[in-house]
Amino acid sequence: MKNLQNKNRRPSASFVVGSVALVFLIIGYQAALFIHKASVLRIVANHDHPDTVFVRDPSPSDAVLDVSPADSSFESSPFRLPSGKVVRSEYAHSDEAVKVRRAASQRKYENFKFNPNTATVDDLMRLGFSLKQAESIDSYRKKGGRFRRPSDFARSYVVEDSVFRRLEPFIDIPRLNINTADSAAFETLPGIGKFFASKMVSYREELGGYSYPEQLMDIWHFDQEKFDGLKDLVVAGPSEYEPFGLWSLDEKALARHPYIDRYAAHAIVIFRENTPRSEWSVQELVRAGVIDEAVGERLSRCVLASP
Repeated sequence: MKNLQNKNRRPSASFVVGSVALVFLIIGYQAALFIHKASVLRIVANHDHPDTVFVRDPSPSDAVLDVSPADSSFESSPFRLPSGKVVRSEYAHSDEAVKVRRAASQRKYENFKFNPNTATVDDLMRLGFSLKQAESIDSYRKKGGRFRRPSDFARSYVVEDSVFRRLEPFIDIPRLNINTADSAAFETLPGIGKFFASKMVSYREELGGYSYPEQLMDIWHFDQEKFDGLKDLVVAGPSEYEPFGLWSLDEKALARHPYIDRYAAHAIVIFRENTPRSEWSVQELVRAGVIDEAVGERLSRCVLASP
């Protein structure tokens, strides 16, 4: 009889309240998980498929507003540019949103040309690096690290051999243009300190611009060994200097060039005055004994103005 009464006894109020609270707690937890997942998906989707298309007009003063009530398409909207060109522009997101997107996005390995010195964390992740690896590379750069050659990138501890072999054909590290670089840029080259960086700039002024990288070896104590250590990193690219006026400058201006002394400058002027213009060439200067073969070989490689 006593056992029958215990079976018919109803649960206590505290038990019911606790059970209901537990059910709501479970529902709330599941809802929070759902909302979190939805928020993460939304952040990722907003980056890959933005709701808004931003239009950048490089010349706002030339923009023409074209409002046509009869046509509601984008092509006739007030945001239409004269050229009709629409360009997506990334909107600045918070750091928290960027971290969420990077952590949640699926890693898709891609191959494309990149400069390991300037590639963004997102670019590095697209290339197959994890977020932690990409941030490690970025941290190295922010501390002043630089990849001069693809082999430097291969030596990074986060770059596996198999990954480097896949990416090596796509590594694109621009060479330093010795005609536009300043002293600070020259100092980034191996074996170049403040002294040589300063000399490289001043000698460029004397030459009126480098015509070929080997001219660096004209600098005092800049030997073949030092040049070999950086020759694959530099190029004598476009410059703001005019081609050397070998056939037009006066005697004093010619003598300021490192390859021409005052005696050769005087002889060049006499040669120009007594030789038909059709015969003006560096080879003829050598043949006439105005300059020796060594100077002629160096001048022939220089960028010269036409006779």
